[in-house]
Amino acid sequence: MVSTDDFRQELLAQLGRAARGGRIDVLINSGELCRSRRADSESASCCDAMQAELKLGDTIVLDRSNGAGMTVRYRLPRTVGIQIPLPFPKSSH
Repeated sequence: MVSTDDFRQELLAQLGRAARGGRIDVLINSGELCRSRRADSESASCCDAMQAELKLGDTIVLDRSNGAGMTVRYRLPRTVGIQIPLPFPKSSH
């Protein structure tokens, strides 16, 4: 079984290779990321890893809710510490 952390490590490796190659962005598809780890059946964990790596300036090209996975255009180089805030559930207080 491949964990979300395994997918995150592969995602970061792909982002690093693209940045070292001088790219300003890279398009990552969850299906391709899953296949790179030989884990086609672990798409939810793969999408979780991709979503956790979203930062300001990244673009979700294909949202994971459509059933076909997720595609994100990640901007390069990555800026440490800047992440897209996700809405918090409303409090019942």
